Amino acid sequence: QVQLVESGGGLVQAGGSLRLSCASSGRSFSLYNMGWFRQAPGKEREFVAAIKWIGGTTYYADSVKGRSTISRDNAKNTVYLQMSGLTPEDTAVYYCAATPRPLTTYSNDNDYQYWGQGTQVTVSS
Repeated sequence: QVQLVESGGGLVQAGGSLRLSCASSGRSFSLYNMGWFRQAPGKEREFVAAIKWIGGTTYYADSVKGRSTISRDNAKNTVYLQMSGLTPEDTAVYYCAATPRPLTTYSNDNDYQYWGQGTQVTVSS
């Protein structure tokens, strides 16, 4: 069983930056593909970024590409999402997700078995 706990959310002004963290309590964290998703009020949950367990290849949604970086520290069982150039459109609850399964695509939330409780990010204009 894997438990994920996100942190680092908060209120930030437009143009600012945040680093979200997701700590895992499960074993074999390094063998899990990790993803970040977000859900804004009244909208469906959407993919933000993902990182493969092997090789560390990263994937980004077009909406955050170029201003976000996903990374992982397997020694700390933690995955990070660094976001900059934040806009009010980035306001959402951000969720960390994990799967031990090999994936061909990384943006489908149905492919992830484990989820954190989410952390709120609010960007003021």
